[in-house]
Amino acid sequence: MSKTRVVVVDDSALVRSILSEIINRQPDMTCVGAAADPFIAREMIRNLNPDVITLDVEMPRMDGIDFLSKLMRLRPMPVVMVSTLTERGAEVTMRALELGAVDFVAKPKIGIADGLKILAEEITDKVRIASKAHVHRPPPSVTAAVAAAGTAAASSAASASPAATAKPSAPLGRVSTEKIIFIGASTGGTEATKEVLVNLPPDSPAVVITQHMPPGFTKSYATRLDGLCKIRVKEATDGERILPGHAYIAPGGLHLSVERSGANYVARVRDGEPVNRHKPSVEVLFESAARVVGPNAFGIMLTGMGADGAKAMKAMRDAGAFNICQNEASCVVFGMPREAINHGAADEVLPLNQIAGHLIDKLRAAHGATLHRV
Repeated sequence: MSKTRVVVVDDSALVRSILSEIINRQPDMTCVGAAADPFIAREMIRNLNPDVITLDVEMPRMDGIDFLSKLMRLRPMPVVMVSTLTERGAEVTMRALELGAVDFVAKPKIGIADGLKILAEEITDKVRIASKAHVHRPPPSVTAAVAAAGTAAASSAASASPAATAKPSAPLGRVSTEKIIFIGASTGGTEATKEVLVNLPPDSPAVVITQHMPPGFTKSYATRLDGLCKIRVKEATDGERILPGHAYIAPGGLHLSVERSGANYVARVRDGEPVNRHKPSVEVLFESAARVVGPNAFGIMLTGMGADGAKAMKAMRDAGAFNICQNEASCVVFGMPREAINHGAADEVLPLNQIAGHLIDKLRAAHGATLHRV
């Protein structure tokens, strides 16, 4: 079996050495080159033809975002970003994922050498996943906007992009207060979830989301989405009421579920052991959907590696929920949708760009049925 060939790009000689050592210890991968800046990396990519790149965000001569933008436009390939766990690092990482990076690793601000060694399993897992990912070239408008602008300007430009613009439609009515949309996602899911949310109307039912993401990044992600969507998007807080026209994202490192409080639904944000190796876990969120919301739930399983949420999504369907899984062709990684489909959890399997529209049609049909009964 051929090994996954990796090029490490980082301006720190120490980081390059540690990442190279971590990769070379794996029986199924090898570090074929380590570059101190994007100009050296460009030549290595041309000469060594790697399968995956690990890319630092902040480097001299050309930063990681500029390099990623050029790379994804000219030679799309799997990239795992190496980001600093800071607010700026989180914002830049979101831009990198928008440009087409498969995933990211958050390196510590201090104790980098020991920190990276602790993260060795996560790093190599993400390289493996990236090597099998379907890399999608970003639209030219996204590439130009993100590469040429800072975070605020990029968000503004993205909000004007075709993906972020939905046609105005008739209100959904009372059905919005009765239903809740549940979304689970992992690798590739930040952009997939965005694609769904930007196309939901302002009177959409509440949306509750578990995206596999570490602490420190979900707040920046929610803020970015809030600037793009017609609905409000925020990081979930424990005990808050779940309202129509709002989306709630599980905080990194904590589980999110939904519970009843009288006539209302409320968010429960809790610490606890990882479930299916994840915290937050889609299984935890979808299990609460099956148990608490039942036939008033809509489930959506988006791109991601593994099987997190598959069993609970089947429980949702058994409880009367309507479930949609993203199809293989539009996924970065088809693992989570495939497992959900294999468990018999899916009512529909759709391309990513059709999910929001189909969901709105189902909601409008439910609204029509409600009006007819009245």
